[in-house]
Amino acid sequence: MNGADTAWIMVATALVLFMTLPGLALFYGGLVRARNVLSVFMQCFAIACVMSVLWLVLGYSIAFGDGNAVWGGLGKVLLLGIDANTLKGTLPEVLFFAFQMTFAIITPALIVGAYVERVGFGFVMGFSALWMLLVYAPVAHWIWGGGMLADGGIFGATGVKDFAGGIVVHETAGLAALVVAFVLGPRRDKGKPPHNPGYVAIGAAMLWVGWFGFNGGSQLAADGGAAMAITVTHISAATASITWAAWERIKYGKTSLIGLVTGTIAGLASITPASGFVGPLEAMVIGGIAGILCQEACSVIKNRLKIDDTLDVFAVHGVGGIFGTAMIAIFGAGSFAAQFGALAVVGAFTLVATFVLVKLVAMVTPLRIGQEGE
Repeated sequence: MNGADTAWIMVATALVLFMTLPGLALFYGGLVRARNVLSVFMQCFAIACVMSVLWLVLGYSIAFGDGNAVWGGLGKVLLLGIDANTLKGTLPEVLFFAFQMTFAIITPALIVGAYVERVGFGFVMGFSALWMLLVYAPVAHWIWGGGMLADGGIFGATGVKDFAGGIVVHETAGLAALVVAFVLGPRRDKGKPPHNPGYVAIGAAMLWVGWFGFNGGSQLAADGGAAMAITVTHISAATASITWAAWERIKYGKTSLIGLVTGTIAGLASITPASGFVGPLEAMVIGGIAGILCQEACSVIKNRLKIDDTLDVFAVHGVGGIFGTAMIAIFGAGSFAAQFGALAVVGAFTLVATFVLVKLVAMVTPLRIGQEGE
């Protein structure tokens, strides 16, 4: 065990949990109408609780067990056989478990933004639980747990490069959000603006700080690689904020607080997969493009495809994560076959599995609340 590595990942674990509670809860809560803010808080908090227990019971074993190329098996269910002295690299395995648990919390919580203001709470719980176990955990195993998309898998010795979750977190959550929003249908009243831009800004600021643990912690060590990951994360976020705001100004004649901080999130999502493989200059390029690309994606999803992804989960997280994953190949840090092949494999799996889960859970508990409730 390395004491410095352990201390840093303990801090990073707290930072990533801080991203969901209260960061994401405030960010999403401020974007909805006042009548819905408590339901958003409830959904984020409840997801954090349920995913934590499920990660212990089954999720961690599926993702990081010593199974086969497709799933990790049941060897680490309930962390049986693992104690404070069991190591995973230079870290106590229980700490690695806890760090990865915070990722398993925030990924289904991101999807919340697609269906707020009209979804049934029972559906949120049932869908999130099954989705984390049957979509997120297997994909995490394929890429981070030594599975079929990792080094030595179907793409050869150099598997897909996804440092902190461009595919594992952002592509899966973004595509799942798109599917749920499509099946759910649009809100009946979409005319009212975000009720509390102050909440949105505070939540975004918390996400920005927490993302240092998200990306910097993914180095799993207290070293120069972690320091570089934090630096490029910050540069991408700052640059994307500027380009989003500037693009708003060009298109609409003014910029907005909501736009500025949404640009921040776009830059953070886009640098996530590349944060361990690029330097500050590349990060500035990624963030600069992401601020415009993700803003345009918001318009395409809502205005052209007519899908009411309420808080633009796919346009910001999905498009950002996919773009950042592709840029790893563009900058020569990964192979085109592995980067684009993994995006296609995980994308197709996520779309099909999410659609099936939505339909199955909707057979048990109502997908949508009634008109009066809404």
